[in-house]
Amino acid sequence: MRRREFISLLGGVVALPGLRRVAAGAQRPPMPVVGFLNGTSPAGYGRFLSTFVQGLGETGYVEGRNVTIEYRWAEGHYDRLPALADDLVRRQVNVIAATSTPANRIAAAATKTIPIVFTTSSDPVEIGLVASLSRPGGNVTGAATLNVEVGSKRLELLQEIVPHATVIGALINPNNPNAVTQSRDLQTAASVLERRVLPVSARSESDIDAAFAQLEQQKAGALLVATDALFFSRRNQLIALAKRYSIPAIFDRREYVEAGGLASYGGSVTDVYRLAGNYAGRILKGEKPADLPVQQSTKVELVINLKTAKALGLDLPLPLIGRADEVIE
Repeated sequence: MRRREFISLLGGVVALPGLRRVAAGAQRPPMPVVGFLNGTSPAGYGRFLSTFVQGLGETGYVEGRNVTIEYRWAEGHYDRLPALADDLVRRQVNVIAATSTPANRIAAAATKTIPIVFTTSSDPVEIGLVASLSRPGGNVTGAATLNVEVGSKRLELLQEIVPHATVIGALINPNNPNAVTQSRDLQTAASVLERRVLPVSARSESDIDAAFAQLEQQKAGALLVATDALFFSRRNQLIALAKRYSIPAIFDRREYVEAGGLASYGGSVTDVYRLAGNYAGRILKGEKPADLPVQQSTKVELVINLKTAKALGLDLPLPLIGRADEVIE
């Protein structure tokens, strides 16, 4: 009897560690997953990704520790976005961070149940992402920056930079949901300034080269590069072409100027990525998108690269330089 009791006791002791492992495993829920959807490529997006992760961290989430991020990049091919969004939906991620306007509209069409946090340079009400800024409704909310809306102001600044340019090129991606709005606003502003806007299209990297050749043929005296994720991902190519063709160009983000572009005017994109990361974390904690008003980064900044201006033979007005938020020399 004692022998049987001993064996029984021994078996219980052997089984206990296994039982403990099962119990410990049962206490560990799987890490939540954020699906990160973008229309371009990770090249050049390091700063934005860092601020998105920073925003997540503000709510206590650290990538790899208590949250997983699944990245999906369309590499500039916007027609790939629907399949990428559908993949995230099939994987049943906890929240989708749809960054760039093409991506967030596709994500919103892909699901009405998974929460979506967007970043956009457009009016989110006008492009149909939310019912209103204060009461988004549904499963979508996010953060917006002033970039598309200040396109006409960019045209005014370009007139100050190159006052004798009567024909101004406007590089626009027809695949961008904002294309019609941007083109319309620029034409309206140009008529007031008594300038002619020459729209040139680029849907891909190779189209950008052709667009600059067209600008030279049409004798455009300056160039305005419209807000677009593809253009931003190809900013080094754009800056090199502007230098090759000696055409003064203005952009929407400071990163262009830091890379050697002439000037930029627009909102802080890094700020909206941080805000989006913060919202993604709050949603993971249980808040609902419908209850989170769209955040707007209202800060806009003018950045000028004097070295590039000198290389182009431009003598910029002192009042314009004085109004700049940053001057790169």
